[in-house]
Amino acid sequence: MILFASVGLLVAGAALTAVGFVRARAPWIRYQALKAQDANVARYERWRGGLRDSGPTGASVAMSVLRKQVRDGAVIAGIGILLAIAGLLLR
Repeated sequence: MILFASVGLLVAGAALTAVGFVRARAPWIRYQALKAQDANVARYERWRGGLRDSGPTGASVAMSVLRKQVRDGAVIAGIGILLAIAGLLLR
């Protein structure tokens, strides 16, 4: 009986880890692209001598949403890793 629970935890942990990584991958790639684009805009505005508005931009709002999506995916993957470890320790 414990063997079935152990294997079940391992399978559930592996599945959750995979789902978490898949959910976090696309927002992470988009976040990195927005971050690089924001850095380019900041460099251009410094070069031009203009001042950036200190208020939130559309890109900064999008980056915060993407960071939340990445964090959610990482939490799901972390729970999956913990379940897999529990499955290994249950043996």
